[in-house]
Amino acid sequence: MAWTTSRGKDRTRHDGVVFEDDFDGTHLDRSVWLPHYLPAWSSRAASRATYAVHGSALHLTIPPDHPVWCPDDHHPPMRVSGVQSASFSGPAGSTTGQQPFLDGQTVKEEQPAFWGWTPRFGTIEVRMRGFVTPRSMFAAWLVGLETTPEQSAEICIAEMFGEAVVPGESAAVGAGLHSFRDPDVPEDFEAVRLPIDVQEDHDYAVTWTPDQVVFSVDGDEVRRCGPPPAYPVQLMLAVFDFPEKATDEDRDAVPELVVERVRGLPA
Repeated sequence: MAWTTSRGKDRTRHDGVVFEDDFDGTHLDRSVWLPHYLPAWSSRAASRATYAVHGSALHLTIPPDHPVWCPDDHHPPMRVSGVQSASFSGPAGSTTGQQPFLDGQTVKEEQPAFWGWTPRFGTIEVRMRGFVTPRSMFAAWLVGLETTPEQSAEICIAEMFGEAVVPGESAAVGAGLHSFRDPDVPEDFEAVRLPIDVQEDHDYAVTWTPDQVVFSVDGDEVRRCGPPPAYPVQLMLAVFDFPEKATDEDRDAVPELVVERVRGLPA
């Protein structure tokens, strides 16, 4: 089994790491990451992330002027800045695309095949922190490439809704499996409350084998479930905002997801 490094070469380092991006520098590695969120259902222009790379980290933000994603189709209204490590779709008008959110949804803009990093089994770690209010959330998840509709299951590494965060004290960390259109993967998801400050860096990870997936935070097991998907997946990193939940206190808030590192190791 080979994993692709962020510079496009198959290799395993002496320390066992087979993929790593520490976002060192000032530019996103476009050989690995696409800075658009599921563009087939809208367009690349309309799904472009607001992001910057500095301080050895990827900063994804949603400023007040960030557009609503798929405004005619997605309800409730949602804004999102995200990157993903693969992308593809069928032609415009077809139903071939990744993570559709409506029955019979059709592609609005055909996406060329992009396979930046598509792991299959192993340990995937994301070191990240988030700044959210009750109207926003951030997440890291693995999802099937959907080259066939059945290869659609998700391994949610971690998701945190701001309304379930006690600033500086604890957070409900969602982790588990979503079956979607894969009949072989069970729906097995739970939000576990942990005594962590999500505004500080934490290592959220999954160890994924053919039999099960084990979820951990800072090396401590949170939960395990299975059977997991057995096909290649792409990594999604994103911060979300739900404008209808805005209050006077957070109307001008800028949700942010800061990713310090993504790393892959053999299982």
